[in-house]
Amino acid sequence: MSDRPDKKLRHQSLGIILVPLSIFLLLSMTVAVAVGPVSVPLEKVWQIAFQQIFPDLLETNWSKGQANIIWDIRFPRVLLGVIVGAGLATVGAVLQATTRNPLADPYLFGVSSGAALGAVTVIVHLGSFAGLYSLPIAAFIGALCSLLLVALLSSRDSQLTSDRLILAGISVSFILMSLTNFMIFQGDQRAAHSVVFWMLGGLGMARWSQLWIPALLFIGGFSYLLLQARVLNALMTGEESALTLGIDVKRHRLYLFTCCAVITGIIVALSGAIGFVGLMIPHIVRQIFGSDNRRVLPLCAGIGAIFLVWVDVLARMLLSPQELPIGIITAAFGGVFFVGLLLKRPD
Repeated sequence: MSDRPDKKLRHQSLGIILVPLSIFLLLSMTVAVAVGPVSVPLEKVWQIAFQQIFPDLLETNWSKGQANIIWDIRFPRVLLGVIVGAGLATVGAVLQATTRNPLADPYLFGVSSGAALGAVTVIVHLGSFAGLYSLPIAAFIGALCSLLLVALLSSRDSQLTSDRLILAGISVSFILMSLTNFMIFQGDQRAAHSVVFWMLGGLGMARWSQLWIPALLFIGGFSYLLLQARVLNALMTGEESALTLGIDVKRHRLYLFTCCAVITGIIVALSGAIGFVGLMIPHIVRQIFGSDNRRVLPLCAGIGAIFLVWVDVLARMLLSPQELPIGIITAAFGGVFFVGLLLKRPD
């Protein structure tokens, strides 16, 4: 009897898998930039991009409106979608490996709730104290404050365990969300629509001037996490096994959690709360390609990026010209995904 497809894929070279994955990601980005309420031919997408970067090399055969839509609105949006999807999927894979909990996700720390509280404070009460950067700054500060609170609660007696971290994250998340809801109720009701849309997630805040910060943080954080793939493999076998291999479990766990929290914080600060990506993608990748984190992390990043790019296309097209919050679509996919897992479980 021949091997199942997933077993064959587990033994394929990582490079052989990443090449078609990268090509499909590039094609997905091209289509995502081209489609929308105002569609642009696919061949013009990269022509406009190259003309914006090298203005003297190509002649302009498109309208200024098309150039503005493609370069100023859709390209930053799609690139932010790539960063958010790759970041959430990678962080989800790391947290599941570190805690040995298949239900761990990027919002484990209450980071999403902290960012929501910071953003709501600006929208409802403070206003634009730093111009265009007011919302992401406040959301990032809220995310880091929630991380600090979770760390303080979970590191009693100088011990940082995965069980304590999960319980502390859930507790902080509920507390901060209750504060957020109270502020919405007490604040200007005209701001409620903006608050709800932000809490459900979206890529509408994408701007070229803001992209470099999450891009650098993700690249740096992903590089560090990839270097720790062997440590993650050891942690998946259990604390005692990792200790016998000479790994300082407490120190590595703290570094990994901090890196994941910073990546999640900056993502949430710009995209709002987009759930289930960090839960679904690692499950799918491990099911198909195995559990070696040297393969899992780059594949999660690529598949997560592709997934969120196409979810954003759906969000823009389903109720066009109105934009649907991305979190609604990812929640629907996540619900169906876990129903499927439940039905496949043996009795």
